[in-house]
Amino acid sequence: MARLDVNRSGEMEVFVRVVELGGFSPAARAGRMTPSAVSKLIARLEARLGTRLLNRSTRQLQLTPEGCTFYERATRVLADLEDAERAASIGEEAIGRVRINTSASYATHILAPLLPDFLARHPGVTLDIVQTDAVVDLLAERMDVAIRAGPLKSSSLVARKLGETPLLIVAAPSYLERRGEPHSIADLQNHDRLGFGYARAVDGWALCENGKAVVVPATGRVQVSDGEALRQLALSGVGLARLAAFTVRDDIAAGRLVPVLGHLVSGDPEPFHAVYVGQGGPLPSRVRALLDFLARYGRVA
Repeated sequence: MARLDVNRSGEMEVFVRVVELGGFSPAARAGRMTPSAVSKLIARLEARLGTRLLNRSTRQLQLTPEGCTFYERATRVLADLEDAERAASIGEEAIGRVRINTSASYATHILAPLLPDFLARHPGVTLDIVQTDAVVDLLAERMDVAIRAGPLKSSSLVARKLGETPLLIVAAPSYLERRGEPHSIADLQNHDRLGFGYARAVDGWALCENGKAVVVPATGRVQVSDGEALRQLALSGVGLARLAAFTVRDDIAAGRLVPVLGHLVSGDPEPFHAVYVGQGGPLPSRVRALLDFLARYGRVA
């Protein structure tokens, strides 16, 4: 058991302040301490942990790998401690920052329209939204929640399902007028098939012809990093794109995009989940508020 006379949360606060402010002197001013007191506290912390957390020079401080790990865990512990204290003093009101990692498509078509309602319901919550279609490490990137499309791999993450969406192959009318409409998998060889510039669980388009499953590579002249950019390229007539139905339904209704090869598209819809790190304890109220809201209002169709 840790010694009761060690103020571990206080040490964490000073250490995090040193890292985020970039030095002992600014951390000392922010905490109303002397630089020598901050330096001694960090030295005691490193001695107690038995490892160096910071590499020091006359010009700068640099985190060691062990320091990076401790910083990530310390910021999470301090955020949870602050949330616990607020919950104890004012009930279960959601207060604090929530960091969200999400695809640009989900952010544009689902999340953004919902934000005014969520923020009005939870005035004490602030959101930090990072958009990327690539899968990130929630702990390494200090994310509270990630929105992920596709089947989930086995991991320590906990998931709440946000529904499923069909995938449609679409093109702009201008592209089809120029290149013709494909009617078979063989026809796709003569078309620009827009795709993603990063590895995916299925690297291509999963189609089904005459009862046989086929994966067609997306080998167009342009590759992108997110689905919303893919949609914009399709709207511009650059090529065919395979996109989640909820992102293109308005474009199809308005005639800006035309679905093709509907009889060949795999019938398996793409699931969406909100995932978070399961730590065996209750979620911070700020995170739980967002997850509950998305589970009710942020579902894909």
